[in-house]
Parts: sequence; structure tokens; C-alpha cells
Amino acid sequence: MTVLPYLVAGWIFLIGVYGLVTSRDLIHAVGCLAVTQTSTYVLLLAVGYRNGGTAPVFADAPTDSRVVDPVVQALTLTDIVVGATVTALLLALVVQLRKRHGTVDPDALSELKG
Repeated sequence: MTVLPYLVAGWIFLIGVYGLVTSRDLIHAVGCLAVTQTSTYVLLLAVGYRNGGTAPVFADAPTDSRVVDPVVQALTLTDIVVGATVTALLLALVVQLRKRHGTVDPDALSELKG
């Protein structure tokens, strides 16, 4: 087992967090949040990978063959769907903010400060 997928997942996560921290635009922040979430896809796929593993859905597979864990694959697909939904919802909120306040700069939204 190699450590490369875990390093790639960490690198993607750090790039997304850096973009979130340095973002001066809400649309850019939503995009960086989506990039940050893609690191979880890589991490889940790295956890569920088995070298030489086959799909567990074949009935004619020998009982001693190595199979891939289907739960991790299902979690990855669920993560993708939830990520797309959250990104769409956040972008819709940014569009509404732009319509009501005329800007997507977080510092210019003084009405939202508590």
C-alpha cells in the first residue's frame, strides 16, 4: 500500500483551505469549498482500494478472491451527490446576496454584521 493517495488528498485539502482563507469573493469561496471537499473523494477511494481486488457483486467469483469494500464506494458516491447539492445551494445563496446587496464581497456586506 502506498502513501501517495493520502498525500494527494492532503495536498488538495490544503489548496482548498488556502483558497478559502485568501478568498475575497463569495463565489470563489464556494469553489474553494468544493475543491476542499474533493479531497474526501480521494481519501475515501484510497481507503477502499485493494490491490488485485474485484467487484463484490459477481456471484461466480471464487470465495478466496480479494474483493473491494462496496461500502466505501457507496460513501464516495453519496459524498459526491451531497457535495454537488451543497455547492448548488451555496451558489444560489450567493446569487440572492448579489441581488439584494449588489455585491459578493464579504467585507462590503455590512448589513450582515452582528
